[in-house]
Amino acid sequence: MVFQKISHNRTADAVIDQIEQLILQGVVRPGDRLPSERELAKKVDVSRPILREAIKTLEERGLIVTRHGEGTFVADVIGTVFSDAIIELIRRHPPAIADYMEYRREMESIAAGYAAVRATEADKEIITRIFDAMQEAHEKEDFAREAELDVEFHQAIGESAHNIVLLHTLRSCYRLLNDGVFYNRMQLYRYPGSRDRLLTQHSEIYRAVMRGDRQGAQAAVIAHIDYVENVIRDVMRNGLWQEVSSLRLQQRLATTREDPKRRRAQRKATEEITTS
Repeated sequence: MVFQKISHNRTADAVIDQIEQLILQGVVRPGDRLPSERELAKKVDVSRPILREAIKTLEERGLIVTRHGEGTFVADVIGTVFSDAIIELIRRHPPAIADYMEYRREMESIAAGYAAVRATEADKEIITRIFDAMQEAHEKEDFAREAELDVEFHQAIGESAHNIVLLHTLRSCYRLLNDGVFYNRMQLYRYPGSRDRLLTQHSEIYRAVMRGDRQGAQAAVIAHIDYVENVIRDVMRNGLWQEVSSLRLQQRLATTREDPKRRRAQRKATEEITTS
């Protein structure tokens, strides 16, 4: 974790400003553990009483939390875009997925465009490491890892846009994706032919960002989100078809079991009519 020595004005305010900037710029993330008091004081080169004062202020501002016996952590500064009540409504009403995908298409294409022209060498190394890991997971047919890296890849592109509002908005957006609020990502990776297509699309986004092709990066993201949306729609439609077909089969089996009884009853009724 990157903390820098404070060369001048070794006050609590200087420590607060440095940690706030690290949170704001997305260098440290919610849940990241800060170094111990002794270690952090040494890293930023301030006395421990000054550091304690800074930590207290950051806690009061809701930016960090201290857990007894565990340490000090970056607080959940992102939160969720929607309340729990709205999230449950979305779960019960899948058409909201279309709006979510439309939102991702616009925001991610903008982020990818900025990333193509703003990504530093360090950004490119981060994206490359994630993409290489994605390829490795693909070769091992590790669906869960590949789906996990999918989100990390898009998040790294968003971070490379170097726009604070985009950064935190997209992080919140991806949290909903990780929580499976809109759709199950594993279904996406199990869809026939989808894994290869997704890897190719991620490769196109990756290469466009690496070569600084703003329009190419935006176009690659749009094509990717369009494909994901179509697959999700197809998965949901097929799921509905499967449900209806299953109900039909159950009904037919039940009817088949009842047919012998029905035929016996019909024969008996016919015999009674004949004899009378």
